[in-house]
Amino acid sequence: MGQSKLFSMIDKAVFEYKLIEEGDRILVGASGGKDSTALVEYFAQRKKQHRENFDFTALHVSSDFAPPLDERLVSLFKKWDVEPVILDVDVLGRLKEGKKMNCWWCSTQRRTELNNYAIENGYNKIALGHHMDDILETLLMNALSKAEFSTMIPRLKYEKYPVTVIRPLCFADVDSIIAHATANNYISVTCTCDYQDNSDRKKARSRLNALTDGKAEEKRKLFEAIRNIKTDYLP
Repeated sequence: MGQSKLFSMIDKAVFEYKLIEEGDRILVGASGGKDSTALVEYFAQRKKQHRENFDFTALHVSSDFAPPLDERLVSLFKKWDVEPVILDVDVLGRLKEGKKMNCWWCSTQRRTELNNYAIENGYNKIALGHHMDDILETLLMNALSKAEFSTMIPRLKYEKYPVTVIRPLCFADVDSIIAHATANNYISVTCTCDYQDNSDRKKARSRLNALTDGKAEEKRKLFEAIRNIKTDYLP
């Protein structure tokens, strides 16, 4: 069986942005969703190919709103020779008095735990499951709400911490990930708490689909456009 379409997209990102390098120790944020599960499968497969000498760990941050990984998903990980690490965090208990619980706070706490675990255990990179649609939606959100042309980038070296964030799915559109997940019988678990408020993200997703007709090729052209900015022709 040849390389899957999705994994070819990840290969391209790894090559162009040098996301996996000799001697890397990579912490993969395993949320339980299809995106991060695809990353775990990819890293497991690539490690067996011995293209680089690197190690990785799949870390799931379990909280009041993100339960432990489904046992069926754990079994799938083990099939790939991956033993996930589960970290329990009391997100609601950290909320300051008078503050309202929301998705941003929850995700910030989980990201903090990923950073802390990486630093304390000697990982130099953290792999996140943001894909091309996420990046383009963030671009639209920042442009229309902050009046700035910025988004999440495939490789980000923290200035204050000895950790680099990588996004190997940056060239992968969401439909390609869904197709791969379906073909490989992924069990996908997502947050279903009562505090969710993703109205800005949903609006950006709707705008992106309207702009590109939901076509992967149009999304790729938009992504390439932000890598090919002609500053001489901008105000």
